Amino acid sequence: MNKLQLADYIVFFIYFIAIAAYGCYVYQRKKAASTSSKDFFLAEGSLTWWAIGASLIASNISAEHFIGMSGSGFALGLAISTYEWMAAATLIIVAVFFIPVYLKNKIYTMPQFLAQRYNDKVSTVMAVFWLLVYVFVNLTSIIYLGALAIASISAIPFEWCIAGLCIFAVIVTLGGMKVIGYTDVVQVLVLIIGGLVTTYLALSLLAEKTGHGSNIIKGLSVLRKEAPTHFHMIFDKSNPYYKDLPGLSVLIGGMWINNLAYWGCNQYITQRALGASLPTARKGILFAAFLKLLVPVIAVLPGIVMYVLHKNGMFQQEMTDAAGHIKPDHAYPTLMNLLPPGLKGVAFAALTAAIVASLAGKANSISTIFSLDIYRKFFHREASEQQLVRVGRWAVIVAMLLAAIVTPLLRSLDQAYQFIQEYVGFISPGVLAIFLLGFFWKRTTAAAALTGALLTIPVSTVLKFLPVWTNGAFPDYPFLDRMSITFGLIVAIMIVMSLLKPRQDDDTHTIEVDTSLFRTSAGFVVASVIIIGILAALYTVFW
Repeated sequence: MNKLQLADYIVFFIYFIAIAAYGCYVYQRKKAASTSSKDFFLAEGSLTWWAIGASLIASNISAEHFIGMSGSGFALGLAISTYEWMAAATLIIVAVFFIPVYLKNKIYTMPQFLAQRYNDKVSTVMAVFWLLVYVFVNLTSIIYLGALAIASISAIPFEWCIAGLCIFAVIVTLGGMKVIGYTDVVQVLVLIIGGLVTTYLALSLLAEKTGHGSNIIKGLSVLRKEAPTHFHMIFDKSNPYYKDLPGLSVLIGGMWINNLAYWGCNQYITQRALGASLPTARKGILFAAFLKLLVPVIAVLPGIVMYVLHKNGMFQQEMTDAAGHIKPDHAYPTLMNLLPPGLKGVAFAALTAAIVASLAGKANSISTIFSLDIYRKFFHREASEQQLVRVGRWAVIVAMLLAAIVTPLLRSLDQAYQFIQEYVGFISPGVLAIFLLGFFWKRTTAAAALTGALLTIPVSTVLKFLPVWTNGAFPDYPFLDRMSITFGLIVAIMIVMSLLKPRQDDDTHTIEVDTSLFRTSAGFVVASVIIIGILAALYTVFW
């Protein structure tokens, strides 16, 4: 039944009231600091390692995972988990090499790093890019998938779902990063519990339909037997989804560019750790890496279960649109509708937690970049701390309003997760090139960085559409491979430009890189080895 029962509403309102009350408690506890811009945007020095780790995951996991990843699990299988599992490895790299550089140089925003390392032109161009991507790709896709799911399991119209999610997220965001960070701990608990409940139900249903009672272990074995092609992590060129996940590129190619740009050069993510000490930040990032290993269990497995059930004749109507086309992104909402009253409320709360936490994190990053890198730099250089916080709050409201207006235009998507990855990937190669060369090659010039920033979208666009423009004469590369090609081209161009016209000796735009800070504790090394060992085992078993 596509309707929430009284028990579901009770569960959901308990969650809503708990989050609101906890957020108010956190806000009131240090209300005096809330007028400080660094406290509002970064919660400077007040987030513990477990709050940082939980906030990273809560902000990262959203409807695009529950709905989008389950849809991709339905369509192409476990291989989509590579985004999560490779992210765990990437987080180790970020903790060791990226975060020490940011903290050593007191970096609060990614555009600030670019201004400090290069110049204001590079910083402003990238700030505008980030704001556009955050508002018109990230916020809109999160709202769209969240509203789609909520409308599917309730009697609430799609448009009202959009409005409700935006208002809820704005309420959380206006309290600042401290409120976001600590409420994210609760959000993560809710989304993991709700996600595990839904996965358990899916496997129990599969076991029951195949004559094994409610034995989920038997359900897993049936899943492997009924959908063998959905349990390969590395695709060969004969696989119809090779263009989405092109073979070894998920291990040694474009996936690293995608993940390093996202986890290491992304205001939305790094902001959680920028206000902490280095040991605290590293522990938090490592905690997030462990949590990333769990995400496919709650986001991908349900989609594969729905594939098997659909293949065996179930849910034919639910998994198709009015025109009779299969819609993979319907998998998770369809599964949620099977939950009994009360448990559906838990899953509903989990989904809402994921959406709101992610929206709040994105909105806070938008307000941070706009306030510190656009407003203070170009409109009011002498703005007080209170003025910056006030502008930041208005930026949240305006960004959410714009995203809500654009969101309905995404209704034609089949696999929203792949849409997000591909189009965010237009900017990622240039971002990573600028940051890596900025970190580790002192000769990189501002002119080279500006060129890299301006070229990343045009080069990505040409590589995507050239096969169409040339009627197939130019190779149609998978988008992860296009990211590798774009990254290589931009790095080469930046190196040549920097060598042809070197930096002047009096150029003061430098970043201090203290290599001694790259050393880690023994505990960090042991935990990292455990994560890499788990990843090696997973890729070996599911190769």
